[in-house]
Parts: sequence; C-alpha cells; structure tokens
Amino acid sequence: MITFGNLFWGIVSVTTPTFCLIAAYNHFVTLRNKVDEAYATMDVCLKKRFDLVPRMAEAVRGYARHEAQTLEDITKMRVADTDLKMRMKQEAGISMTLKNVVLAVENYPNLKASENFLELQRELSHIEDEIASSRRYYNGSVRLFNNAVLTFPGNCLASLYGFKKREMFVADEESRQNTIIMTA
Repeated sequence: MITFGNLFWGIVSVTTPTFCLIAAYNHFVTLRNKVDEAYATMDVCLKKRFDLVPRMAEAVRGYARHEAQTLEDITKMRVADTDLKMRMKQEAGISMTLKNVVLAVENYPNLKASENFLELQRELSHIEDEIASSRRYYNGSVRLFNNAVLTFPGNCLASLYGFKKREMFVADEESRQNTIIMTA
C-alpha cells in the first residue's frame, strides 16, 4: 500500500538527483558562456589594435620607409578565424613587431615629435593595456571552467555532458624575449 510518506520520499528521491544534474549542466553552460564572452572581449581589443596599424603606417610612411612597410605587412597578417594556438602565435608576432617599430621610431626625431604619431602611440599603449586586461579575464574564465570540468564530481558530469578543457591564452617563447630595436 502506498502511503503519503512513501510517495513523498519517492518523489524526492527522483527529483533531487534530477535537479542536481540540471544545476550542474547549467553551471557548465554558464562557465562556458563566460569563457566565450571573455574570448570575444579579447578579440574586440585585438581588432582595435589591428585597425590602428594602418593609421600608424600612414603616419610613419614619410619618415621611416622600412617601419612603414613593416606596419603594412602586419595588416596582411591578421587571419580572422583560426584556432587558439595559431591565434596566440599570430598575435604575439604582431605585438613584437609593433613594439620594434615603436622603438625604432626613436631614430626619427621629426616623427617622434609629430602630434599625430604621439596620439597613435598613446592609443596603442591604451589598447595594449586593454588587451592585457582582456587576456587576464579570458584566462581567469578558462581557469574557472577548467576547474569545474577537471575536478570531482564535475569531471564525471562534464564528460557526460561533453564539456572539455579549454586552452588558456599564453605567450609563446618569442614574445617572452626582450624586444630588439630595429633600425633602418
């Protein structure tokens, strides 16, 4: 005979694990969305920097032919949709080249004194700060997601739901080296 107490505990024993599974899935989705948002934020910052390069090339053109050509080459580097590892390598190369060009400008006093170029340098510095901040945000989001996916009992549920570890945005060995000043 089914009593109210048996019915109640039967319902609780079925719904509680179901709600736990739903909550765990929603947690993984929330963390994945945070990682995707962080990547999009970083991508916007990288695009701002990339859009600044042609303006810098134009400002440099009359003063430093070699550096202007280098900046124009950067505009050809950007590939829209690549995997994260390729993207990291590409962005590190762009960062290194931009740093070298800005340092090489020291050899051109007239360009260094140009108000337009000084404004572009300030803008580049601001964008580089935004990129660094967005990379920290992305890596923090990935860390939280990976912790949820790789630790028990989340790892059991993550594999059940198909969530996999994400890659962090790390600097490659080249970009960790000291910047070398290029001269014309």
